[in-house]
Amino acid sequence: MICRPWPTTIALLAGALLLAGCSEDQPTPAEKAAAAAVPGAPPSGATDEAAKNAPASHVSESNDLIDFSYSYPADAARIPELATALDADRAAKRAALVAAAERDKAAAETNGYPYRPHSHRQTWQRVTDTPRFLSLSAEVDTYMGGAHGMQLFDTLLWDRGRRKRMNPLDLFESSAAFDVAVRDAFCTGIRRAKAAKGIMVDEAADSPFAQCPPASAQTVWIGSSDGRYLDRLTIAIAPYEVGPYAEGSYRINVPMTRAVAKVVKDEFARDVLPLN
Repeated sequence: MICRPWPTTIALLAGALLLAGCSEDQPTPAEKAAAAAVPGAPPSGATDEAAKNAPASHVSESNDLIDFSYSYPADAARIPELATALDADRAAKRAALVAAAERDKAAAETNGYPYRPHSHRQTWQRVTDTPRFLSLSAEVDTYMGGAHGMQLFDTLLWDRGRRKRMNPLDLFESSAAFDVAVRDAFCTGIRRAKAAKGIMVDEAADSPFAQCPPASAQTVWIGSSDGRYLDRLTIAIAPYEVGPYAEGSYRINVPMTRAVAKVVKDEFARDVLPLN
């Protein structure tokens, strides 16, 4: 659209028309803010994503007995039932850590060896937020006094319609059906991830890591590329699952193919969009 000067005699009327006509090409700051605030819209950049994952609830405690931290983002805090459940989980994790730490510290004092503070650090982050679901992932680092700590993962899916916490695997007909649908892509992804680290898959018959494990036995994160439909899968694998501790953890992206979407339960079929 080309905006041209108008005669002075109709300047007031033209000013209103001009503002309306040019607004298509030049959105106002208010319009930009409104567009950015649309629920479920994909983030515009890394800064936005970091803001969405900034902890809304963060508890941290460090002393001679334990090192504990637990946080979750604002998207979770805005859902009262979910925030209550996460607060209860935090309390349970801290209580378990304190109990184990007190037991091990007493044993260390009795047997004359040094006690090393136990730790549990858990951070929930937003994977995606669609009109129906809020998907969260968690990374958990623990240390219980041994030679090294351990990295674990967790997942949850909040169904707004049913006001219920779910596991992403609950969307599928069964764990077995999910495993069959993703197996080829999952196992290929593990081989590629190992190769990227310069590691060959150990296929020796007596190797505990010779077989590709069931994907459903790992931690499944489900996401969205458009903020409307679930169309992304990432399978997080903790140390020792597919290799020795030194290999570390893996995160394997698996496509949401039609074969995968086909084993989604009917009640969730409209919320999942296959990529091919």
